[in-house]
Amino acid sequence: MVGRVGFGANAKQKEATMNSEDKFYMLNALWFKPDGGREKYQEYLRAAGPIVLRFGGRPLPSFKPFKAVIGKFDADLIFFVEWPSWTVFKQFMADPDYQAIVHLREEAITDSLLIRCQRLD
Repeated sequence: MVGRVGFGANAKQKEATMNSEDKFYMLNALWFKPDGGREKYQEYLRAAGPIVLRFGGRPLPSFKPFKAVIGKFDADLIFFVEWPSWTVFKQFMADPDYQAIVHLREEAITDSLLIRCQRLD
């Protein structure tokens, strides 16, 4: 099942309690399609990168998980993107330039998990 880019009912319910103007970090966990998914995702990143930057997003280093020590987690790639605000992130998601290339993401992955996070410091 591909993790669709959008906002599910659970996210919409939680949004009411979030400050839309605070900086946050989006955790991205991705599972690539077996035949060419990783390469297709690189194509998506090349297309999406300038759009992310235009909206003030800041990609942080990526990681390849080796093995879950506790629990079940077998993503192919994890990374964070720092966003200036939830409002800006939603504008990014709705941007026509982004909508024109988001199909590359869907063509690359079998599943994804995006979690909005705050720093604790």
